[in-house]
Amino acid sequence: MKPMKRVLRAALPVLLAAGSPAYAQPVGYEEALRAAVAEQPQVRARELQLDARREAADAADELPDPTLRAGVRNLPVTGPEFLDPTMMTMLEVGVEQNIPHPAERRARAGIASADIDFAHAQLAHARHMARLGAGQAWVGLAYAQRALVVADEAMAEIAGLVPVARSAVASGSARPGESLEIRRAVLDVEDAKTAIEAEREAAQARLARYIGAGDPLATGDIPSADLDPQQLRATLERNPEIVLAAAQVLQAQAETELARSEKRPDFGVSASYGVRERQFGDVFTVMGSITLPLFGKHRQEPLIAAAEADVRAARETREDRLRELEAQFEADLAAWRSAHRQWQRARDELLPLARERADLEMASFAAGRAELLDAIDAIKALALLEIEILEREQATVEAAVKLRLTYTEHFL
Repeated sequence: MKPMKRVLRAALPVLLAAGSPAYAQPVGYEEALRAAVAEQPQVRARELQLDARREAADAADELPDPTLRAGVRNLPVTGPEFLDPTMMTMLEVGVEQNIPHPAERRARAGIASADIDFAHAQLAHARHMARLGAGQAWVGLAYAQRALVVADEAMAEIAGLVPVARSAVASGSARPGESLEIRRAVLDVEDAKTAIEAEREAAQARLARYIGAGDPLATGDIPSADLDPQQLRATLERNPEIVLAAAQVLQAQAETELARSEKRPDFGVSASYGVRERQFGDVFTVMGSITLPLFGKHRQEPLIAAAEADVRAARETREDRLRELEAQFEADLAAWRSAHRQWQRARDELLPLARERADLEMASFAAGRAELLDAIDAIKALALLEIEILEREQATVEAAVKLRLTYTEHFL
C-alpha cells in the first residue's frame, strides 16, 4: 500500500467525522452495546414487566379479603305471623374469612417466584438480542465507511491516469478511444461505491434502531475477528435462550404444586351479630367451615396430571432448544471458519498478486511495452479486489461478533 493510503486509512475516523453532517453521532463498538441495553424500548418494557411481577409477588400468599355479610334472618313469610318482625326475626351483620390451606399459599408464592424468574429471563434475553443486533449493525456500518474510503481512493487513482492517457494519445502510443476506458473504469468503481452507500445507510438505520441516535457514525477500533471455540461451546447451557426455557420449566412446576394443593382442604371462619326484639335479646354466632375434596379422582387428579404433562413438555422444549442452539452454534462456527479462510487467502495471496500486476502493467506502459487498456484494467481490478477483501474481512468479523455475543457475552 502506498504511504498516502496508509495515512488515509490511519486517519479514517477523523476524516469521517470531519466530512459527516453536523448531526452525525460518533459511536464506538462498546458504546453501541451499552446504548442498546439502555435505549432499546423492548428492554425497558421487559424491565417494567419484571417490576410488575415483583410488586405482584408481595400479595401472592396473602389471605383472601374478608367478606362482610348483612341481612335479615328468621322473618316469617307464612302463617299468622306473616312478615311480623317481632318474633324471632333479627338484623344480622357478620364477617367471613376464607383461609386457604398453607400448601396452597406456598404454591401461589412459588408461582409468583417463578413468574419473577421468567420475567428476569425475558429481560436478559431482550438485552442479549439488543446487544447482538447493535453489534452486528455497528460492524456493518464500520466496514461500509471503510469501503467508501477505498472506493474514493481507487477513483482518485484511476482519475490520475487522465493526464497519462492524454500524453499517450498525443504521442501516438495510444489510440484516442483507449482514453475512454478510464471513464468506464471510474463508472465501474462508482457502481461499487453506490452499492456500498446503500449498505451504509441500511446499517445506520439498523444501528439507530438499537441506540436511539439518528445518523450514527461508527468510530474506534473494530472488534477482533479471532475467538476461542471451546470457550464458546462451554457456555451454551447458560445461553439466554436456554435460561428462558428453564424458567418456563419452573413456571410449569409451580403450577403443578398449586394443582396438588387443591387436594388439601381449605378452611373458613365467620362471626355475626344479630339484633332482635328487646325481650328476646341479641345473639352472637361463630361458625367454622372446611372444604371436602372427596372427588379428587374426577376433579383434582386430572388437573394434576395435566400440570405434570405441562412440566414434561416444558422440559422437552428446553432440551429441543438446547439441541437447536448446539446445531446453530456449529453452523455459525463453520461460517466463521469459512469466512476467515477466504479473507486470509484473498489478503495474503490474491492482493499481493493484484498489486504486483498493477505495478508491472504501469511500468510496462511507461516503457512502451504495454497498452493503456492493460494498465487501466489492472488498476481497476486492484481497486475492486481491495473492496472485496474488505467485504471478506467484514464477513469474518461479523461472524466472530455474532458468535461472541450469542454464545458468550451474557448480561443477566
